[in-house]
Amino acid sequence: MRKKLVAGNWKMNGSLAQNQVLLESVKQGMVGVSCDVAVFPSFPHLLSALESLRDGGIAVGAQTLSEYPEGAYTGEVSAGMLRELGCAYVLVGHSERRSLFGESDSVVAAKFAAALKAGLVPVLCFGETLAERNAGVTLEVVRRQIFAALEQLGGAWPGSAVLAYEPVWAIGTGLTATPQQAQEVHAFARSLLAPGVAAGVRILYGGSVKPQNAVDLFAQPDIDGGLIGGASLQAEDFLGICRAAV
Repeated sequence: MRKKLVAGNWKMNGSLAQNQVLLESVKQGMVGVSCDVAVFPSFPHLLSALESLRDGGIAVGAQTLSEYPEGAYTGEVSAGMLRELGCAYVLVGHSERRSLFGESDSVVAAKFAAALKAGLVPVLCFGETLAERNAGVTLEVVRRQIFAALEQLGGAWPGSAVLAYEPVWAIGTGLTATPQQAQEVHAFARSLLAPGVAAGVRILYGGSVKPQNAVDLFAQPDIDGGLIGGASLQAEDFLGICRAAV
């Protein structure tokens, strides 16, 4: 049985002081939480979060990485640097990286491979825009984005890697895919993986998850937790979502 994972993507928010208050509240509220939990601070706040969570049972991940292992790439951060720091996870291909910073499927696939090579667990994000959903090409978009990563690895999906479905139209808009809509895409994504691996791969839902809708979303057979944005910045909301992941 797949253990659920709730991951909090803080995006470009917080300060050292604010983060400490948030993490202390989350740590104190972890009683009764049975899922895996991870937080994804911005680069300057990673070390502080890692130190705060050293014995807290909460993992830390980065929000992106470079596809290159080292070299003259000013401003970039490599997978090896993140692993050395103590990160366990890294987001790859978040919709904001794709739309705002122009990351193509091939770049995302290279970052995915770089994360695996360094011993990080990549969380590969995928999903359609509102225009793509309205055009009826959601599953084609999902296939293209996942297959780009698969092809980078020669067609073999690594069992440790995580998928995260982000309907772009539901991120930061207050809109949420219905549990049935989300389940349809999650089941399709799982069907793209080799049968011997697919059953063990965790697929998260990311798109305006809140304590109020988390129970229904997480009850779907192919939804294995959530990639949480704004709600992860509020301890009680984040903990409410974590408690829903049973």
